[in-house]
Amino acid sequence: MKKTNFDFLMRTGKELILATRPFAADNTVKSWWYILSTTFMLAAAVAGTLWFSHLAVRMVCSVLAGLLLLRLFVIYHDQQHHAILSKSRVAEYFMRAFGVLSLSPSSIWRASHNYHHKHNSKLRSAHIGSYPIMTRAEYLRSSKRTRFDYLFMRHPLTILFGYVFVFLYGMCLYPFFDKPREHYDCLIAAVVHLTLAVLLTWFFGWPALFLTLIIPHFIGSAIGSYLFYAQHNFPGVSFYDRAGWAYEKAALESSSFMKTGPVMAWFTANIGYHHIHHLNARVPFYRLPEVLKKVPELGKPKTTSLHPLDIIRCLRLKVWDVESQQMVGL
Repeated sequence: MKKTNFDFLMRTGKELILATRPFAADNTVKSWWYILSTTFMLAAAVAGTLWFSHLAVRMVCSVLAGLLLLRLFVIYHDQQHHAILSKSRVAEYFMRAFGVLSLSPSSIWRASHNYHHKHNSKLRSAHIGSYPIMTRAEYLRSSKRTRFDYLFMRHPLTILFGYVFVFLYGMCLYPFFDKPREHYDCLIAAVVHLTLAVLLTWFFGWPALFLTLIIPHFIGSAIGSYLFYAQHNFPGVSFYDRAGWAYEKAALESSSFMKTGPVMAWFTANIGYHHIHHLNARVPFYRLPEVLKKVPELGKPKTTSLHPLDIIRCLRLKVWDVESQQMVGL
């Protein structure tokens, strides 16, 4: 088959990263608009869970608050990468406060998430800042306790209850007790969360506790936990030992493009463009679709979606089979 001129011009490796650099610049006004407008809508939705008397309306506000919490979390994630407002102290303090309120304090988020980006898809270190990965051979020779712990972390119910297992425990309690001096803000986050729970119950009753605090956090954490799982655990994903690993290859072959409709793309702040985000984390979330359109080499990523069948296919994957070079079930 004859090669076209486009085939000869295909960029790979570092050339591909360089192709994304023109997009790695934020618009200060636009960034602040997205932060403040989302914060305002989130505050209004939370207030609605307390203000309105009709339970159905309060439930709608509670669900909306969960989705907006998710959106603001992804924007926080962008700011922590210095993709937006990297020189603004006000943005830094504001987002640090949000990190505490969202049970993802800055100290542990940056430490674990930056490590994840630098070691994405490495078999020996992919578990830090991400869901653990074992090879089939490792799993078979492991103890029952090790197998239990491994499968527990990847279990659908653990992801569904990410509020408790991923955020409250994994992002707050465990890091603090593991390294208290380094992650003191994790204790602050847990104490603030408990204090809010007590105050809501004391002044507004049990319904307010669930509608204002628990349900929004449950929704935002469950969707966020699954998105993070499916972006690196999907049919066709690749994992490597250290000898075969390369940053660019890991970004494109071990990070999915999650297809969503425009509504979910808005609530998830374009985090579905995850292969581009891993290629260059300095690209602001609102410019990711622009990169996909203007860098043709990124136009055929490995994909998944929020369709129930795709969710089932992702959740069934358990271990990496070295012989077949794919993730498989048990």
